[in-house]
Amino acid sequence: MLKEALWFLLVGVLLMFIAFARGPIKRLPLTGAMIYLAVGVVVGPASFGLVHTDLAREPRVLSIIAEAGLVVSLFSVGMHLRVRLRNRLWWLPLRLGVGAMIVSAALMAAFAWAMGEPAGVALFLAATLAPTDPVLANELRVREAGDDEPLRFALSGEGGFNDGAAMPIALVGLALCGTRVDGMQHAGSAALSVLWGVAGALLVGAVLATLCARLTFYLRTRHGEAVGLDGFIAIGLMAVTYGVALLVHAYAFVAVFAAGVALRHEELRATGEQRPAEALEDVQHGERAEVAKDPERAHAWLAENMTGFTLEIERLAEFSLMLLIGCLVSAHWREMLQWRPLLYALVLVFVARPVAVLIAMAGSSADAQQRGLMGWMGIRGVGAFYYAVWGIDQAGDLLRPVLPVALDAIVISVLLHGSTATYALGRYFRKREAIAAQAGG
Repeated sequence: MLKEALWFLLVGVLLMFIAFARGPIKRLPLTGAMIYLAVGVVVGPASFGLVHTDLAREPRVLSIIAEAGLVVSLFSVGMHLRVRLRNRLWWLPLRLGVGAMIVSAALMAAFAWAMGEPAGVALFLAATLAPTDPVLANELRVREAGDDEPLRFALSGEGGFNDGAAMPIALVGLALCGTRVDGMQHAGSAALSVLWGVAGALLVGAVLATLCARLTFYLRTRHGEAVGLDGFIAIGLMAVTYGVALLVHAYAFVAVFAAGVALRHEELRATGEQRPAEALEDVQHGERAEVAKDPERAHAWLAENMTGFTLEIERLAEFSLMLLIGCLVSAHWREMLQWRPLLYALVLVFVARPVAVLIAMAGSSADAQQRGLMGWMGIRGVGAFYYAVWGIDQAGDLLRPVLPVALDAIVISVLLHGSTATYALGRYFRKREAIAAQAGG
């Protein structure tokens, strides 16, 4: 009874503290993820022991929780990217989310193999560490739907692309570890599996999101039905998209991200160049039901409500998952402090990520300052955690050494990137404003 009461008290106080202290936290080299991680360590087995067991003994449960958090975050990221698909701006997140991810994975796999890791373990380790994190990158996100600032757009889109793009590398790693993986028996079937995994995911996400948006629009504007509960629609679309993608053996993370992008594109197609926040800025509280049925603003209303709802759920996912990760850090700190896991994490942050971005962004429209920030701001978090515990669930003890490496990468990233993001971005935008002022003068 005492432990249950302490948990309720801890969660309540922590949530209220983050809400009340949001302003000061933003002004300090501090993030909510740092606070959640620290609290998780304190309540874990090595400290107060509110969590007295090693949660890694239940990798299936942990992977499902992380999976759910990633689904919400990927959909939310997609909903924020309000740029027409033919816009060349999309090349920036594609270069980062696919090109830089592949180069980073190749560098880390080669380094791990040179360090004596078996080929399958080395490749899976690289796939675990390669994706950047869509959940923790709030400081780097686009501010609102329609924000097309290149650096923010590139880093936001990267987190949407590469959690799914890392899956084929992880599957090949599992196959090399001796785990049976459908479609990975030989090179030809593996190539077809990857092609369908990506193409099928894009198709599933785009079709289901478009159908959902158009059905909701039709019911609301023609019949006055299906008004309200936009959060239910959002969760339903995420779940259906993820489930269908799994059933047809497509990459489900890519499908959910594509669904978010497609639903936002439906809103963009209907609303036009005017930002949805501007289209809805004069809506009064008593007019909400009518606006939801207004043919000119129904799409904007649906998209903005779904975006706001998923953003709140995403914050709760970040809170829950970073507490869990903190508890795991408390249980595995001894393994994390061994030289090998630390070395892998440091090579990732200080070598593989910057080099991968340098190669992937060669010839792009990004300037030197933007490329430098992209190379530094490769936040690792829930994506790495998901792949680590999922790999343990699939292959057992063979991949258990990947967990302390992933935890080291997450802790280093949360601390380093979290403490420098506000300063680095502030300096970047001040320089942009100064250049714009000089050009205008």
